[in-house]
Amino acid sequence: MKNRIVFFLSILLLSIFSVNAQQLVFSEPEKDDARSLNFEILGKIDGNILIYKNTRDLHQMAVYDADMKLLDKVRMDYLTEKGKVLSTDFIQYSDFVYVLYQFQNKSTVFAMAVKIDGNGKKVGDPVVLDTTSNINYNVDNKIYTFINSEDKQKIVAFKISTRNEKEHAVTSCMYDKSLNLIEKVRVPISMPEKNDFLGEFGLANNGNIVCLRQSGTTQNDNINKISLLVKPLGAINYKLNILPINKIFLDDTRVKIDNRNGHCIITSFFSKVRRGNVDGLYYTLWALDGSKELLNATTTFTEEYRSDVRGDGPQKMAFNDFYLKNLILRKDGGFMIIAEAAYVTNRGNTLNRWDYMNGNPFYNPYGGGFSNFPLNYYPMYGANSLYYPWGGVNNMGMMNNNLGNNVNRYYAENVAIISFEPDGKMEWSNVIRKTQYDDNTDNYIGYGIVNSGDQIHFLFNLQEKRSNVLTDQSMSPIGQIDRNPTIKNLDKGYDFMPRHIKQVGLRQAIMPCMYRGYTCFVKVDF
Repeated sequence: MKNRIVFFLSILLLSIFSVNAQQLVFSEPEKDDARSLNFEILGKIDGNILIYKNTRDLHQMAVYDADMKLLDKVRMDYLTEKGKVLSTDFIQYSDFVYVLYQFQNKSTVFAMAVKIDGNGKKVGDPVVLDTTSNINYNVDNKIYTFINSEDKQKIVAFKISTRNEKEHAVTSCMYDKSLNLIEKVRVPISMPEKNDFLGEFGLANNGNIVCLRQSGTTQNDNINKISLLVKPLGAINYKLNILPINKIFLDDTRVKIDNRNGHCIITSFFSKVRRGNVDGLYYTLWALDGSKELLNATTTFTEEYRSDVRGDGPQKMAFNDFYLKNLILRKDGGFMIIAEAAYVTNRGNTLNRWDYMNGNPFYNPYGGGFSNFPLNYYPMYGANSLYYPWGGVNNMGMMNNNLGNNVNRYYAENVAIISFEPDGKMEWSNVIRKTQYDDNTDNYIGYGIVNSGDQIHFLFNLQEKRSNVLTDQSMSPIGQIDRNPTIKNLDKGYDFMPRHIKQVGLRQAIMPCMYRGYTCFVKVDF
């Protein structure tokens, strides 16, 4: 009997260990995958793991097996046959992936799509989604933005013309999963204020397109007016809904579509005075068709929570460096906000949120990969511009506005997590404490998340004895945070980039890393 009890206790302890342990499988570093490699982890297609790689004009699709062995590296020369590629985006399905890209040929910019199978090979010829003609200059940045619905049954390529400062025009081309055109619409949007601009866009499963129109006193300021624009599928105009913000000032706004519950969430940090300290969180729910407001509320952060997240700064300024990073929806209509403290110093001068022009210095709404070197800031729009890229951030997510050529030190610190009930009441809050910094790159700081259903894993580097140690902290549905055992296989000379991790299965993710100056990848099984 005693031996039987010991046996069952041993099995229990072994099962607990196996749940908390992570298994890492590394790819072999490739001599062509230098530090300056651009890449995008696409995911698992027909059992293979596909990773897009780009160096200068060389575009390749790398195909790995389940053990991270390189099976093939397929050149994608068809992307550059007729012109320089301006951007690449990807939509993954279970058995194929769409590569969405754009290029300029003479005076025309083409928005394109090509289908790729699980072996990295193209299926059929590239498809022209839309064109923009009569451009008499060389385009440096993308003109089109691609978005897709949550169920991936609808894809939209859109562009925004700013020729008329008082009335911008949004041209959207919507396609189904097979790239059959559903509708093409050009809709004028009134921009009555001098500093009006269009913010984040979203596409619902039912084909409705939503976006935010925002305005501030100056271009580099709080948002004091905000509207929700909704264009139902088949309509030729956007419905304009002015959102009441009750004499508060917004910053870092986000919109998220909740297809299950038929509404969209608009949320933002707010201040009670213009350019003041962040006081709390504003959020409103609207019916997905824009017909009515379902909820409008604010949560002011308590002194206790401020003290919990502030780090070393003054309590009243506790949230001034925080930016909204993730908005996770619940089945019951509740939602969870995850924000991270992030800032940059340059020659000892700390840049604040106003230097980032109402944008998170590490936020990237597009996806589309990243580079180890900062790209130029995409201007929101100007008097001489015709089209501007949505949102105004580069592939790194970091705006280099006014940073100059000096050494930049990037910081990423505590993570604030707040859960809300369906009626908008705050349910619980917690903090993950970390201090990270690096010079001239932000690739190794920040965090990545893997959602395994029963818990959310936060992966990030912590500096110990002059080296980074990859750390895994998991959070339960009720907000309890546990630090898991140290991840194995960390003493092999790899530097991890958890901020760019991509979940490819329920308990599996692919993460980029650096080994002796070469970019490689690791599969993490939880």
